[in-house]
Amino acid sequence: MLRRSSSWVTRHTPGWLALLAFLVFLAFTATVLPRQAASAAEAGAGAGSPDTSFFYSPSELVGMAEAYGPAGRQAYVRARFTFDVAWPLVYGLFLLTSISWLGRRGFAPGSRWRLGNLVPLGAVAFDVLENLSTSVVMIRYPLSTPVLAGLAPWFTAVKWILVGVSFLVLGVSACVALVRRLPAGGNTA
Repeated sequence: MLRRSSSWVTRHTPGWLALLAFLVFLAFTATVLPRQAASAAEAGAGAGSPDTSFFYSPSELVGMAEAYGPAGRQAYVRARFTFDVAWPLVYGLFLLTSISWLGRRGFAPGSRWRLGNLVPLGAVAFDVLENLSTSVVMIRYPLSTPVLAGLAPWFTAVKWILVGVSFLVLGVSACVALVRRLPAGGNTA
């Protein structure tokens, strides 16, 4: 099933779609991301944010919920269901289409490297799990939500690992596709 899914995405990813996803990613990163970071820093009152941490403990998450205060918690949850719905879609589509398009140019059809185009889907899924679990902790505060407070740090860490692996696969795919485009033996004459 993974091979079929990967192959389907690869076959249905034209260059213009990969380019468009890249441009949207750049525009979002340059305009929306800085504004959201500033807004999050203000709402978080210097307590940090689960999204930008690699790992945190359940008690640190609850401490963030306390430090945010009612207005900060409300702003946090609102951001998870506005900005943080769009952002995973933006980076996920960029990584999915770019890796797929480059993979088709760099790797043979049966190569396991082509499966790398599915890694961003895992990153997006864990991002969504992180957002849901941390939002419930924030909404329910001061009530205890131990299961979700315990799972949220793991969702965050796995998200960041998969995002990192996605960019690694993107880099390898780009390098291999570039090398394959070079004339045999490296001669440019």
